[in-house]
Amino acid sequence: MSDEWSNWARQQRCRPRTVEVPGDETALVDAVRRAASVGRTVRPIGSGHSFTALCVTDDVQVDLSRLDRFLDLDGSGVARVQPGITLHELSDELHRRGRALENMGDVDTQTLAGALATGTHGTGARFPSISARMVGGRLVTAGGSVLDLASDPELLLAARVSLGALGVLSEIHLQTVPAFRLHKVEEVRPLDELLDDFDDLVAGHDHVELYALPWSARALLLRSRRTDEPADPPARWRTWLTDVLVNNAGLDVLQRTGRRFPRATPTLGRLTGLLASGSQRLDDSHRVFASSRRVRFTESEWAVPRAVVPDAVRGVLALIEQLHLPVTFPIEVRVAAPDDALMSTAYDRETGYVAVHQYAGAEWSAYFHAVEELMLGLDGRPHWGKRHEAGADVLAPRYPGWQRFQDVRDRLDPQGVFTNAHLASTLGPDAAHRASA
Repeated sequence: MSDEWSNWARQQRCRPRTVEVPGDETALVDAVRRAASVGRTVRPIGSGHSFTALCVTDDVQVDLSRLDRFLDLDGSGVARVQPGITLHELSDELHRRGRALENMGDVDTQTLAGALATGTHGTGARFPSISARMVGGRLVTAGGSVLDLASDPELLLAARVSLGALGVLSEIHLQTVPAFRLHKVEEVRPLDELLDDFDDLVAGHDHVELYALPWSARALLLRSRRTDEPADPPARWRTWLTDVLVNNAGLDVLQRTGRRFPRATPTLGRLTGLLASGSQRLDDSHRVFASSRRVRFTESEWAVPRAVVPDAVRGVLALIEQLHLPVTFPIEVRVAAPDDALMSTAYDRETGYVAVHQYAGAEWSAYFHAVEELMLGLDGRPHWGKRHEAGADVLAPRYPGWQRFQDVRDRLDPQGVFTNAHLASTLGPDAAHRASA
C-alpha cells in the first residue's frame, strides 16, 4: 500500500494500493490496462480540490501531475494541453501567447482535467462553465484504447463533465479567447437591495458575484467588466493587505474564534458585516479572476434556476438563524449561462449557484444537510466537486441528459473500472453490477 492521500481540505483520505504517475500517454495507457486486466479499479487525481470522495480509492490512483505540458495553440485559438496542467499554469501560458480562458472561478490551483470533470465555473450570465469550451481531446478507456473526442459528438458531450467515470483524459483541446483585462469593483451593500435587484445586476455587468454575510443585513458585491484598458494593478502592499491580511488571516481568526466560541457566532457575524469594506482592481483577466485561498474549509454548492436565487439565499440565511447554526462563513452567489454538456449543472437552463462553506474542523453536517433539503426543493443540482448526499435516484430526474451519459458510460466502462463507492452512489452502479443485481 502507498502513503495516505488527502484532498486540499484534508477531509477526504485514502490509502491506495498503487499510485501510478505516468509521464506520457503510452505510460497512462499501460497503467490503466494493467489495472483493468487484474480487476482493479482506477481513480484519476489532480490537485485534490474536490470536497467529495470522487478520488478516494483503496485500489489504483492515477496521478496526472507529470502530464502537465502546454502542447500547442492553433490559429483559431484552440489550445492543446495535457490534463494535469493547472489553471494557473495554463493561464500564464495563454497570456504569453496573447490568449486567455473565457471565464474562470476564483481558484486556479485546480488541474484542468479536474475542473472539467466537476463542471467548474466562474460567474457571468453570458459565460458557461470551463467545460463548455472543451472542443476535443483524447480519452484513455478501461480497455486501454485511446479515443478522439472530436470524432464522436455524443462522447464529447459526455466527457466535458464526466466525474472521471468514463476514462482518463490524456489530452484536452480547449477554445480560448483573445487576452483581455477586468476592472473589478467590490462594495458593501444592503443584502435585500442586492437580491431585489439581482436580475438587473446580472444583466448589467459582465461578471457579478455576491457574498451574503450570515447574521448581518449586509453583503459584499463584486462587479467586473471586461476591458482593453491598460492594466493598473494595486501596489504590492495593498494587495498584501487585502489578499493576505484581511481575506485570509482575518477570515482565519474569525473562523477560529467562531469554532472555539459557537455561542458568539451571531455577534461575530454582525461584526463582520460592520467591518466589511470595498476595493477595486484593474488587471489581466486571470489575475483578477483568481484569488489566494489559504483558509481551509469544506463546501457544498448548488445550481438552481437563476430566477430562484433570491429565495435560495434568503432560505439559507433563515436556516442559519432558525436552527442557531454556528456559521459565519459568507454565502457565495454566482451565475452561469446554459450549456449542453450532459452532466453539467447548468444543462439547458440559466443558472445561479449558491455555495455554503464551513471552516475546517468545525461541524458542517447539520448545516449542509439542511441546505441540501432546501436546494432540492428549488430544483437544485449539486456541484459535482462539492459535498452532497444526493444519490442517483434523486439526481437522475434533474438531468435531461442523464440516460445519454449512462449509455456512454456503459459503452466505455461496463465493468466499472473507473467507479468507486462515491460514484456508485452518485451515478448508480456500472452495467456489470446492474446485471448481477
